[in-house]
Amino acid sequence: MFTVIWLRGVLRRRTARVVGLVVGVALAVAFLGALGAFFASAKANLTRQAVAGVPVDWQVQLAANANATDAAATIAHTPGVRDAVPVNYGDATGLQATVGGTEQVTGPAKVLGLPGGYAALFPGELRYLVGTPDGALLAQQTAANLHAAPGDKVTIGRPGSPPATVVVTGIVDLPAADSLFQVIGAAPGSAPQAPPDNVLLLPASTWHQLYDPVGATRPDAVRTQYHVRLARDLPADPVAAFTQVQSAARHLEAVLAGAGTVGDNLAARLDAARADALYAQLLFLFLGLPGALLAALLTLLVGAAGGERRRAEQALLRVRGATPARLIRLAGAEAAGVGVVGGVLGLAAGMLAGRAVLGTAALGPTTGEAVGWGVLAALCGLLLAGAAVVGPAWRDARTVTVRQAQQIVGTPSRPLWARLYLDIVLLVLAWLAYRRTLAEGYHVVLAPEGVPTVSVDYLTLAAPLLLWIGSALLAWRLANLVLARGRWLLAHATRPLARRLSDLVAASMSRQRRPLTRGLVLTALTASFALSTALFNTTYAHQARVDAQLTNGADVTATTTAAGGLPAGLPAAARRIPGVVAAQPIQHRFAYVGTDLQDLYGVDPATVGQATTISDAYFAGGDAAGVLARLAAQPDAILVSAETVKDFQLQPGDLLRLRLQFADHAYHEVPFHYAGVVREFPTAPTDSFLIANAAYVARATGSPAPQTLLVKTSRDPRAVAADLRATLPPTSGVTVTDLTTQLRTTLSGLTAVDLAGLTRLELGFALLLAAAATGLVLALGLAERRRTFAITVALGGRTRQLAGFVWSEALFITLGGVLLGGVAGWLLAHVLVTTLTGVFDPPPEGLSVPWGFLAALAGSAALAVAAAGGWAVRATRRPVIEVVRDL
Repeated sequence: MFTVIWLRGVLRRRTARVVGLVVGVALAVAFLGALGAFFASAKANLTRQAVAGVPVDWQVQLAANANATDAAATIAHTPGVRDAVPVNYGDATGLQATVGGTEQVTGPAKVLGLPGGYAALFPGELRYLVGTPDGALLAQQTAANLHAAPGDKVTIGRPGSPPATVVVTGIVDLPAADSLFQVIGAAPGSAPQAPPDNVLLLPASTWHQLYDPVGATRPDAVRTQYHVRLARDLPADPVAAFTQVQSAARHLEAVLAGAGTVGDNLAARLDAARADALYAQLLFLFLGLPGALLAALLTLLVGAAGGERRRAEQALLRVRGATPARLIRLAGAEAAGVGVVGGVLGLAAGMLAGRAVLGTAALGPTTGEAVGWGVLAALCGLLLAGAAVVGPAWRDARTVTVRQAQQIVGTPSRPLWARLYLDIVLLVLAWLAYRRTLAEGYHVVLAPEGVPTVSVDYLTLAAPLLLWIGSALLAWRLANLVLARGRWLLAHATRPLARRLSDLVAASMSRQRRPLTRGLVLTALTASFALSTALFNTTYAHQARVDAQLTNGADVTATTTAAGGLPAGLPAAARRIPGVVAAQPIQHRFAYVGTDLQDLYGVDPATVGQATTISDAYFAGGDAAGVLARLAAQPDAILVSAETVKDFQLQPGDLLRLRLQFADHAYHEVPFHYAGVVREFPTAPTDSFLIANAAYVARATGSPAPQTLLVKTSRDPRAVAADLRATLPPTSGVTVTDLTTQLRTTLSGLTAVDLAGLTRLELGFALLLAAAATGLVLALGLAERRRTFAITVALGGRTRQLAGFVWSEALFITLGGVLLGGVAGWLLAHVLVTTLTGVFDPPPEGLSVPWGFLAALAGSAALAVAAAGGWAVRATRRPVIEVVRDL
């Protein structure tokens, strides 16, 4: 009964403090719940992106003595298998071609037999460059080695059989050559095998005509794989999806009973997604958990704001016979009420925020994880309430005497960390960790199966974590130093507000340095969290768009094969579409650099930047404008890759004789002069390519037709792409892609995760925390000083004079916290972006600043401070007797 009476009294007499505690707990629990909703959607997106990047899910290699018919039936009837086709592999002692009167011979080669429709079934496996796809196809590097083009004859050296000759009909690129030629069944941990340099692709019927005799005499020179496409109805969690796919592959191997071995490309990519998901979770926990920690600190600060009054109340209870155990039970009841109410409100708010921002109210990718995360968030709320209410009560009951508890004024002591200079130590460690991660960062390695996967040094989180903690402690040290030893500085700074009472205000602030320091540090932490989160997330979103634009080329891109050209009126038709800002055509040809066949792009240096982003990072030296100016000033100038410069020992101005295809479909030499190094370019591949003047290429080859059209839009790229497709006849052979779709499919490490939802969650909570950290904490601190203000009024103090006290403290907490937090937040964002430079393609040129959000953040903090200060000033007008009676 006494506990109920006590709780009623607390609610009636200490309503503001209880509401503040509930708000703090609810914010912390809501933020944790919203993070759970984000992880649910992020993991699902990672799984979806990983699956989309695998051209062939399984490669099942049959044993030499296997019954192909039975094995094919077993594979086809395996649950989850949608399509399975045979692909034949044959060894060749070499390939030979006679071109231009000279004989070219390669080393050992691989000859594949592909069934009809293979490219349509596995679209990521082949990329047609020139020629027709219905015959013998040479890989791009092989064509370069043989100097061969469509129409040339190639002789195949067959083991144990006489050579055979085929006519080349086309040249292809093999984007997934690593997995296509992987060693299936290799020992775990063994080094990956590089794909062959020489590859010839044949129709399955032609392959059997040429290699069935080889199999009869040299069975070791031929083998058969089944390339499998799965249904891909996988769990959203990459870990669960990986387990499901891997288990299915092992089950198939068991059913085949030695007749086949599975190369599990899909599981290998999902394994990479597991690592990405874990690293993304750690990174975004770092970006998100500070919000929850700030809400926790806010709750603790609210609890500490009434510390003196609580000790006085406990002293009164102890005088009247209450034992320490009874005091702790009363505090526990109060904490339980705060924790339960705050936890329920927080979980509801977190689920609503997830539904509104992320489209899902689930707190995890699976039901078990959702329940577990919700329970964990609620328990954290209860523990936080206990720490804010029970902790101080237990400490005071154990260590503070009744006489000490009744004292109003005490002498604050320096905490242990300040005497040990822990803040300086942490900042030095953060700098050392930052220097270390600059040299390592985020790397991509190759799995034994040959599929790209991710290897991450998790210590990359150490630098920002140490910096955040160290900067908070340093802010505490600086604020305490100014308040303790800088009275003259405080008096000078507060003179415009306090006038003749500035010395008295400075002395009062120095005496109140502990609560003022706590308020300033919380404001600084909130500012650093909000600023670093906003800067990183904005930079991340901007670079994800740049990444997608680099791959797609522009907002909307129309492409056709290099052998043909876009319809003549397409650029003009595109410019007439509503919402099109600019449309610039570029050429996409192929040129021989020595014996190496490379992509060549012909551009107009003066106008190409109107339709797409031309970043400084695309060029060596980091000066896009200067490089394009050199290209425009010299018609025969050409930009090449760093690899080409190294291979040919090029110096600026050196003559390059490239072989380009002319209007007669034959390759002829064209002179160029080396003018610079290009690293990346819109629509270009990641390996070697060339950039030249479109006008010079058109004049030299007699073929001005462009193969790509870059379109910049001012409205939804998907709508513009649809309008552009409507202008094309069905037989045009032109493919139109848009940036919005590309953003959903671009996979480049962590940028596969869409941070838009997390950004909205974090920035929304940052606005709430900024208002609470400044306004609520200031209001509670001033409320606890009503006794001091009442005495001042009784001694003749005027409202305007008391306002000097209020606004001086408010500006100290707000301006000091914003200044220190702003510096720390910028450093945090810089460290995060610099550390993860390898994630972005291309790397960012600088931090992207969300000016609109920062203005809203400053506005919310200013309004909260104005409201709290105005309330405190109005409270000083209450009659002194009434104020003392309330106390």
